[in-house]
Amino acid sequence: MSKVIKLKKGLDIKLKGEAENLVKNIERCDFYAVKPTDFRLLTPKLVVKAGDQVKAGDVLFIDKYRPEVKFTSPVSGTVETVNRGERRKLLEVVVKADAEIQYKDFGAADVNKLSRDEVIEKLLDSGVWPMIKQRPYDIIATPADMPKAIFVSGFDSAPLAPDFDITLADELTALQSGIDCLKKLCGKNANLNLKEGTPSTSVFAKLKNVDVNYFAGPHPAGNAGIQIHHLNPINKGEIVWVVNAMDLAIIGRLFTSGKFDARKTIALAGSEVEKPAYYKTILGAKIGCIVNGKLKYQVHQRIISGNVLTGYKVTEENYLGYYNNMVTVIPEGDNYEFLGWATPGFNKFSISKTFPSFLCPNKKYTLDANYHGEERAFVVTGQYEKVLPMDILPVYLLKAVLAEDLDKMEQLGMYEVVPEDMALCEFVCTSKTPVQEILEKGIELMIKELS
Repeated sequence: MSKVIKLKKGLDIKLKGEAENLVKNIERCDFYAVKPTDFRLLTPKLVVKAGDQVKAGDVLFIDKYRPEVKFTSPVSGTVETVNRGERRKLLEVVVKADAEIQYKDFGAADVNKLSRDEVIEKLLDSGVWPMIKQRPYDIIATPADMPKAIFVSGFDSAPLAPDFDITLADELTALQSGIDCLKKLCGKNANLNLKEGTPSTSVFAKLKNVDVNYFAGPHPAGNAGIQIHHLNPINKGEIVWVVNAMDLAIIGRLFTSGKFDARKTIALAGSEVEKPAYYKTILGAKIGCIVNGKLKYQVHQRIISGNVLTGYKVTEENYLGYYNNMVTVIPEGDNYEFLGWATPGFNKFSISKTFPSFLCPNKKYTLDANYHGEERAFVVTGQYEKVLPMDILPVYLLKAVLAEDLDKMEQLGMYEVVPEDMALCEFVCTSKTPVQEILEKGIELMIKELS
């Protein structure tokens, strides 16, 4: 029987600009990129150069320390540029796309008739393997490992997040093939976690060979890390794999078509979008192609690849993140605000009832990227515990990371958290503490010292 997990802690940030239930096509996009910076602690080794011709599925770079893990082009065309940063750090490989995409053929196959090794080999050769991530640390999974479980979250609870029943409406065959693939990798059914009240007409309700669980409550109920914590907590030495629902469809298409078909439907949302909607595109598309002609341009804007809590700032010259399923556009917030916090604040969002807007719980807000203050002393206020539905002590964990105390980090739950799970802690923090940045450093330290 399916479990129903009811979460009381968390916070739903109601923003203006939710995407309408309308799927559109993006006009032709000429440039796509794969960025090593999208993968935590990856050391890439380039295998192409500017001017090379590639097909969709041809290798662009590999993991220097795990050469079997390959990163392939989402489109066919010509390698336009290889952009590097300080100390020649590889930032992105940009491909100028052909008018019609040519795919490298990896051979269609029935997953159920393949061995585990054959499934892994196909995933590695095609460059689809990086879509399988490992907890702890939220890094690309190691093919040789055997996870104790695999988790797929069938909903995203982040602000303005896309509805997977819209983005994956026509992907039942691909999703089922992806689920069968995960079962082959793990040796047992994958855990599919859905929002309580998911209708029987949902594409996820039709999937077989899965263990379905339901979650109810505010964000971060849709985060895989929160779901793992409540269903199958990670202890020292244990490994759990996680796959994003939209990436699951790409994995499935590899077996049904034999191609690295990186098409995805993303949400273009936010208060600064003229008509927020869903758009069909391809992994790594240029941001300018996605937002061109669709923004209001009434104020200075911030374009975010991802959601407002965990995404990162981009420009129209940058590219969609490898794991991102949406682009959000909000005001930058660099304008002068008369009287600042001393104003009545009817249009300001607050969880502490500082402003009278708390009297309107269903009101939607236009929020910007302004911190409204500088970083202050890191003190215990109890705010973090109100928005983190995990049985850990978040403030003490962060202090252990700052002190680089590995033993305390282990004892306080470092194996269970990744930055996105504590993004709300950063949002509500009156001290303006960079919670996600601290956790990133903690993960780096754990991998460096304990691996």
